Amino acid sequence: MMTSGNAPPGGAGQACDIAKAATAELDARGRVVAWTRAAERLLGYPAAEILDHPAAELLAVPGDAARVAAVARWCRAGDGWGGSVAARHRDGRVVQLAVQVTLVVDGAGAAPERERWSVLALQEWRLPGGGVNQLMLEPFLAHAPVGMAVLGTDLRFVWVNDVLERLIPLERRLGRTVHEVLPKLEAEAFEERMLHVLGTGSPVLDYEFRSPTYADPDQERAYSASFFVLADPQGRRVGIWYMVIDVTERWRAQERLALLNDASARIGSTLDITGTAQELADVAVPPLADFAAVDLLDSVIRGEEPVPGPVGGTPTLRRAGQRSVHEGCPEAALAVGEAVQRAPSSLIARCLLTGESLVEAALDFDKSGWVTETPERAAIIRAFGYRSVMVAPIRARGITLGAATFVRSRRLGPFVADDVRLAEELVARAAVCVDNARRYTRERTAARVMQRNLLPHELTGGSALEVASWYFPADAPSGVGGDWFDVIPLSGARVALVVGDVVGHGIHAAATMGRLRTAVRTLANLDLPPDELLARLDDLVIGLVETRSADASVEAENASVAATFTGATCLYAVYDPVSRKCTMARAGHLPPALVGPDGTVDFPELPAGPPLGLGAMPFESVELELAEGSLVTLFTDGLIEACDQDIGVGLSRLGEALAAPGRTLEETGGRVVKALLTGPPSDDAALLLARTRALGAQQVASWDLPAEPAVVASARALAARQLTEWGMGDLVFTTELIVSELITNAIRHAAGPLTLRLIRQDVLTCEVFDAAGTSPRLRHARTTDEGGRGLFIVAQLTRRWGTRYTPTGKIIWTEQKATGPRGDSPGAAP
Repeated sequence: MMTSGNAPPGGAGQACDIAKAATAELDARGRVVAWTRAAERLLGYPAAEILDHPAAELLAVPGDAARVAAVARWCRAGDGWGGSVAARHRDGRVVQLAVQVTLVVDGAGAAPERERWSVLALQEWRLPGGGVNQLMLEPFLAHAPVGMAVLGTDLRFVWVNDVLERLIPLERRLGRTVHEVLPKLEAEAFEERMLHVLGTGSPVLDYEFRSPTYADPDQERAYSASFFVLADPQGRRVGIWYMVIDVTERWRAQERLALLNDASARIGSTLDITGTAQELADVAVPPLADFAAVDLLDSVIRGEEPVPGPVGGTPTLRRAGQRSVHEGCPEAALAVGEAVQRAPSSLIARCLLTGESLVEAALDFDKSGWVTETPERAAIIRAFGYRSVMVAPIRARGITLGAATFVRSRRLGPFVADDVRLAEELVARAAVCVDNARRYTRERTAARVMQRNLLPHELTGGSALEVASWYFPADAPSGVGGDWFDVIPLSGARVALVVGDVVGHGIHAAATMGRLRTAVRTLANLDLPPDELLARLDDLVIGLVETRSADASVEAENASVAATFTGATCLYAVYDPVSRKCTMARAGHLPPALVGPDGTVDFPELPAGPPLGLGAMPFESVELELAEGSLVTLFTDGLIEACDQDIGVGLSRLGEALAAPGRTLEETGGRVVKALLTGPPSDDAALLLARTRALGAQQVASWDLPAEPAVVASARALAARQLTEWGMGDLVFTTELIVSELITNAIRHAAGPLTLRLIRQDVLTCEVFDAAGTSPRLRHARTTDEGGRGLFIVAQLTRRWGTRYTPTGKIIWTEQKATGPRGDSPGAAP
């Protein structure tokens, strides 16, 4: 059977321009005179069986002489003929051929009886049912810019165009199924969609997949495939055709956008410098690089302000973050946190100096400075097959912070211009976060230094108390808060305990706390009773608020300052180890917990008093007698209200944790913290523990004396005898002089009766009690004065001296550094 594919014949040559055709030659009588290997492969006949035989014998319908003669006349009348021919294969099957017949012309011309005709033939795919002609489609589809293929209902390839042939050669496709041609996962995905199209007739559009290229299996590209059904004029589904578009650039653009979005979400999640650097490395691997390292200037890690502009010389860098596609970063030359100095010729140093990204797209293992900088690096690069490196400066707000290094192996290929732009965008976003973290680190360091300076560095209760403390700021990132505590040594071996709470968190609350703590220490040195001290502190707070409120230039700050001051609470207690009495007063603060030596816990009822800064009600003191070994527990509300628990529940848990006699202060405090702070505190929390001691007869000596001049000599003798018994003979002379001056002043200017008391601890305290309310005053006597030099002499002989008032009068006291056989007091704290 023959069908004409075109008319007139002159167009046949153009329509049948097929590159891979089998050829043969016919003489003027239609006999085969030349037969090629391609023709033999196409129809199965070797040359020996077909040469000098009529070509008509190859037709599937032999004997159609009239049709053959018509074709011969058409060929001679024109330039040739082209069409579709059904030929008989040597094995008996019918092969549909696309045929083009043209006249062979030599330079001398040929007589009609010596003409030779060239026949080009290519197997034509004609799906069951007919209606699809390769000759009509080939010129339009073979060179289309997208890949196209046709498969039969058995999902075997019957035709592909040039684009797909370049991906996988033709001989590996035609006649084969998708599973024989494509990779396993890709074949399964194609088969699933093709069966869906054959079964439903509905197309499947824009299925995206990635596949390695045939030329370089290590390089991956992205494609989009759409599948359509082939139907004959009767609507029967006779095959599948699909087209494939290379969407690698679109895919890369989408991946870049996704990477930037991921970076925006992941980089800068914390205000930690090294954490931010590690996030940059994590984001870059594996999408952009096989290995990424972030090196920051050592000064940046410390939170210092770098010098603006480029960085020259041999800067000291510290590895802040790194990530690899290999677990554990085995190719890393540095560990995170390790410092290194880069040579001026190194790639990183040049990047920091120029402020521009540097790329070595293809590493030269023999000449590249990055490879030859150290033998260890060269060995690592060769071991892991690194091929390309890029270094980008980390800059923000005109300041160079460090550099990021990205390395690729064959997996991703060399860095190109788009990769450089992507890396620079990632680094620029990370640089702002790193600089923010650096600024935060600087401010946090300053805040913590201030907090350390505002809170006591060491707590000591001397001979009176054994103390321990814990502090937990709610503002965990900055580590500062408004709660405070203190232990203040007073005269006469007494010790003051104080705990306070300023509403709010952070540096403003800490600054307010510092003011109040300083004021309490100043007032404590005046030896004021607790209620009077709180009254003075309350007046001070009111004055500070009023002073700030009067300044219109800080109007925006007034509200917070006033709220901070009026929201402050305080508890002040004074313990006397001689009498074992503890006097307490509170200004809106929670009462302490008192634990007896047997473990009994009590929360004494103390008059609450208003918070500081209100000035509404007076403060009241309560005096309690404590057994030796009692535990005084002072705390702030953040400790017992942690995790939003009710204050009653918190006090109950506190009591249970404290009721454990025989434990050290550290053990007891650990139990309290574990029981109450089950998570980060919602408010600043402070805990101060103090275990009481008592001074016995071996450390305290007291004598009641009449207010008579003759008693001065007796007082000196009593003091000298007692110091001798205590082994403090070297202090006898000065102490006699001090006692003489103090007793003489009391007799002259005060009223009796008098009491002389000596207390031995880490200092020797000498006290004289009288019944007068007037305070002595140190003055400089004139050269003509007969008296007035007593207190001046006392001041020169003692470490310090002072006056404190009692309900019945006053006490003048002095302190001398105790010196004895051991150089300390038997009752001093270990």
